Amino acid sequence: MSSAVKSETAGVIGTSPIRPDGTLKVTGEFAFSSDLWADRMLWGATLRSPHPRARIVSIDLTGAVALPGVHAVLTAEDVRGDKHYGLEHRDQPVLAMGEVRYAGEPVAIVAADHPETARRAAARIVVEYEVLTPVIDAEDGEVLRHVPIRKGPQDVTAPVVVTGEYEVGMQDQAFLGPESGLAIPAEDGGVDLFIATQWLHGDLWQVADCLGLPHDKVRLSLAGVGGAFGGREDVSMQVHACMLALHTGRPVKMVYSREESFFGHVHRHPAKMRYEHGADEDGRLLYVKARILLDGGAYASTSAAVVANATTLGIGPYRVPSVTVDGYAVYTNNPPCGAMRGFGAVQACFAYESQMDRLAEALGLDPVEVRSRNALEPGDTMPTGQVVSGPAPIADLLHRVRTAPPPAEAATDLRELPGGVANTTHGEGVRRGVGYGIGIKNVGFSEGFDDYSTARVRLELVGGEPAAVVHTAAAEVGQGLVTILAQIVRTELGVEQVTVATADTTIGSAGSSSASRQTYVTGGAVQAACAAVLRELERRGGVLGDEPIDETVEWRHKPTFPLDPQTGQGNAHVQYAFAAHRATVDVDVELGLVRVVEIATAQDVGRALHPQSVRGQIAGGTAQGLGLAVMEEIQLVDGRIRNPSFTDYLIPTILDVPPMHIDVLELGDPEAPYGLRGIGEPPTISSTPAIVAAIRAATGLALRRVPVRPEHLTGT
Repeated sequence: MSSAVKSETAGVIGTSPIRPDGTLKVTGEFAFSSDLWADRMLWGATLRSPHPRARIVSIDLTGAVALPGVHAVLTAEDVRGDKHYGLEHRDQPVLAMGEVRYAGEPVAIVAADHPETARRAAARIVVEYEVLTPVIDAEDGEVLRHVPIRKGPQDVTAPVVVTGEYEVGMQDQAFLGPESGLAIPAEDGGVDLFIATQWLHGDLWQVADCLGLPHDKVRLSLAGVGGAFGGREDVSMQVHACMLALHTGRPVKMVYSREESFFGHVHRHPAKMRYEHGADEDGRLLYVKARILLDGGAYASTSAAVVANATTLGIGPYRVPSVTVDGYAVYTNNPPCGAMRGFGAVQACFAYESQMDRLAEALGLDPVEVRSRNALEPGDTMPTGQVVSGPAPIADLLHRVRTAPPPAEAATDLRELPGGVANTTHGEGVRRGVGYGIGIKNVGFSEGFDDYSTARVRLELVGGEPAAVVHTAAAEVGQGLVTILAQIVRTELGVEQVTVATADTTIGSAGSSSASRQTYVTGGAVQAACAAVLRELERRGGVLGDEPIDETVEWRHKPTFPLDPQTGQGNAHVQYAFAAHRATVDVDVELGLVRVVEIATAQDVGRALHPQSVRGQIAGGTAQGLGLAVMEEIQLVDGRIRNPSFTDYLIPTILDVPPMHIDVLELGDPEAPYGLRGIGEPPTISSTPAIVAAIRAATGLALRRVPVRPEHLTGT
């Protein structure tokens, strides 16, 4: 072979090859983490606190230990290493010690030879509690982090002022595959963990420290992931399964039930927000003041980063000379909250977009026009003082959704009215409304975090033809990453045959599959590793012989920097991404029923590496925003989750998701690999306020809380 590069290769970037896991998932043949199995395998179960706050007086394990088939019953006393874990602050106990701080907190774990036996044993554990008064109102919570933003003069006045108070409920990631994994004790005294996660190395560092083992004695491999959306960034049953496996000397599998899953992972932060916008008579913003309060629940998780995003992005993609924003994340005794698609930007966007509609109304302006007059442009500065580099097509995105083809006229088929096939209305009280929303999201980890990814690319001859293997620790969570990595290798090396190795911790970290960062950072690492392969090939005279070429590269994007603790100024973010939505809804104002008729969306993705997947991400993210707008909320009563099931926690079905007009812009970012922008989160951010704006237009109601419920529309 004279060269590894061919003139034409199928499945390169910019095309949409079939995903290698796609057919298996559609046919039900794909192995998810809950399908794992091993010889002599035991099953793990967890006993959880029924109280949001209580002191543990005593724990009696006698009944559980005596049950035939039980092999281990463990409590906090059995934790050999660090007693606490956490992504940013290690404040969460592996198992509760002394006091439980939220309803659902793990207190003890059991391993048995049958899952039902394990559950029965857990139920036999007797815990005596001294119930304490929980803190359930975020206004009374202990401040975890305060992020102040001060830009420009702070004494500005304006002739037109609008104010509003807004709330966002607690949303669940609602991934279909519950938390699950398999831990297998190893002969070297370590453990191998096969796990559905978003960050293998993030898990590794926490698990090994809690087990009291060197990091090289704990090996993690990615098992099939049934969705994530931020809910798998934190450790759930990872340490527990490993503890039980090491204690019993046998493989231990843990699979949460659907109900337990609601207690086993973090949720989107509920938010209370107060905004004041001041503008001149032409609708140009002069100042924005805001207070953003996020309920982080019992433990920190990623609350510090979420409140930073909510605050730094808290005025939206608008040019504002004077900004005064205070963001707070607080501890309460509610369930822990952390990462979820949109990561703080979702909550803020609902508030600032609601305010832009109020401003348009106060000025008698079109809601798109008032947004366009204030739209950021390249070279403008964010509230943090960071200059917006690269394309910022805010006005263009708004124009595109406004001029998108309109939906069909009002439905005449009763099945297409609010309430649908339930035949609850004949259309007498149905009103149509149209609303708009646009949002901004950072891409990647921020505030000086050392954000990098590691990739290994091997080029060799197989049967006389060049073939490549790419290996990273990046988690495929359904977003199509394994397809993209193969496309990059085909593009850079010109080979047809590319194998994507199973993600595991035998290679360096790839960071988390979150923050819309994985294609950017791991894609950049794979591209760089391919470049290293080509350099070595060139050194060999362009000939690939019997000796493979194997290159490993650690790749970083441009650096970010911490925020000034007093002013919030600083170049905290890597990249900004933008999306706009237009929503059309029909509302039965008498019954309080809403049907989203059509959604038009436009988004700049920089470069569509896999165009079909890009459209899928935009459609899926929009549907998740629809859920927050009109149905999804974890109901808390005195700190306890009251709807931990898909019977009572509602998510959009195919009958709820409307036709979508998707307009994809490719305005390349010159600083990103291939010019790409992260795409996974922006659709979720602006779809919610657009839908609520449409409901307001149909009803004339203020609607300052999401999700919008029927009683909000009928007053009953």
